[in-house]
Amino acid sequence: MTPEIIIMGMIAGFLALRLYSVLGRRAEHEEEVIPGRIDPAAGVSKPRQTEAVPQQRAREVPAVLPAVEQGLREIAMADRRFDVQGFVDGARNAYRMILEAFWRGDKDELALLVDRDVYEGFASEIDARVAAGEVVHNRLVRIEEAAIVSASYEAPMARVTVRFVADLAALTRDKDGNAVAGSLDDAMVMRDLWTFSRNVNASEPDWLLDETDEA
Repeated sequence: MTPEIIIMGMIAGFLALRLYSVLGRRAEHEEEVIPGRIDPAAGVSKPRQTEAVPQQRAREVPAVLPAVEQGLREIAMADRRFDVQGFVDGARNAYRMILEAFWRGDKDELALLVDRDVYEGFASEIDARVAAGEVVHNRLVRIEEAAIVSASYEAPMARVTVRFVADLAALTRDKDGNAVAGSLDDAMVMRDLWTFSRNVNASEPDWLLDETDEA
């Protein structure tokens, strides 16, 4: 086995672990009470709080419309380790990871985070950028909002759409290093709708980005 194969294997393993921590399911501990977990019978309106640590504040479950709550409840019934707040936290991280990988032109990392159709769209944009000799110097300043706006379960697929509102500093330079678009001095507001999906019967815990749109 060559050193190159070993190194690539280590990189793939590292990225898989990152994805697991971003949008994977929580570790299964029967004795642990996780604040914010959906109770399929009670819905998502009342996050739980363990009595063993009375001073610890339970995480607030994001407010959602009744139709969205129903979808989240159905997902939770199909996957008892699904956690609403944990998913939102992970979606925020995935949003940053996917954008940064796209800006770097890192197709290998994108392939682990998005489905085939989204990957092909990102890869095409990266190839066009490379062909033009352009380099982006974008920076995600902050994510102002990450809110679930849609959730559905059609066995075995769970799908959750998140609205992101974020501040972005964007700059594109040509092959000679000249700025051709944007500025790092002025942030612009991005509003996106990203849909993540997962086969709840799959052994892999990964949620993949399978659709993007403007909010």
